[in-house]
Amino acid sequence: MTIYGAICFIMKKGETLLQKKSRDRIGGGKWHVPGGKVKAGETFEQSVKREVMEETGLKIKKLVKRGLLNFFWPPNKKDPVWVVYVFSSEDFEGKPTPSEEGNLKWFKLNEIPFREMWGDYRVWCPYLLDKKNFIGNFIFTGNLKKLTDYSIEEIRGRIA
Repeated sequence: MTIYGAICFIMKKGETLLQKKSRDRIGGGKWHVPGGKVKAGETFEQSVKREVMEETGLKIKKLVKRGLLNFFWPPNKKDPVWVVYVFSSEDFEGKPTPSEEGNLKWFKLNEIPFREMWGDYRVWCPYLLDKKNFIGNFIFTGNLKKLTDYSIEEIRGRIA
């Protein structure tokens, strides 16, 4: 069964806010952008605004939908295990406050710690930073430790 999620790349003045996930969370010990699962009855936009508020204390005022990520891992390579919409925002209010999800830190856009993130970030982040829309498919090992294959393409126009 596919799980749906949404994440938000929060930026200001040449920096982005990342979250080092708590060890007991999915992706624990790695840097991520805030976000999570879509709850029943929520739109992707509602979900990502709620998740960002819960995880960072920030209220997103304006979102831009930038990408769609499909994640696969063995044994199922036919249907995605996760489908995640990627948003960006430069319009928010509040002061970043860590949560049980993990600690927060601002990084300069040219100093994003890709080696401490899941392998897909280094593939799709350049599209987002160039304000391009994209769709990516990523295949990981079953334990999510290693990205084994991917495809990505720029999408002209809006992401569905």
